[in-house]
Amino acid sequence: MPTTPQWLDAEEQRAWLAYVDFSTHLTDHLNRQLRRDAGLTHADYSLLAHLASVPDRALTMSELAERLRITRSRLTHAVTRLQQAGHVDRRDDPANRRNQLAVLTELGQELLERAAPGHVDAVRRAVFDALTPEQVRRFAEIGEAINAALRRVDAAEDDQEALPWRRR
Repeated sequence: MPTTPQWLDAEEQRAWLAYVDFSTHLTDHLNRQLRRDAGLTHADYSLLAHLASVPDRALTMSELAERLRITRSRLTHAVTRLQQAGHVDRRDDPANRRNQLAVLTELGQELLERAAPGHVDAVRRAVFDALTPEQVRRFAEIGEAINAALRRVDAAEDDQEALPWRRR
């Protein structure tokens, strides 16, 4: 039997709408900056950064999809595009032949290193320069709390295939 939703109060609604507005605006801002300065989307930059952050600059496609929270199909398209540009390579996983690894190439690492200063500057100007040190601390705590809650919800999902990064 459907239950009546617990509607957001005025302050919760204000916070939610502010989040929706700034997250959309920030994503657009970062996409425009990366496209202009490096010819990358923010999603591609994130993919390259995840690969750069791990030993051997390699992750299985499943691990990478989970880290990026995207479908495997969408990841395959992104990796193929980056592979064609020479920024990522794909190879069989020696630990499990059924898996493929996405591997950051030297060219991809160079692109990431060229793009990073402008990206960090855009993030700093749009986010951290607008906040006090106390607000930065609270912002981190809020993000960590929401991520922990989302991990609990994901773990409790009855249908694990419903999670985007597990879909094909």
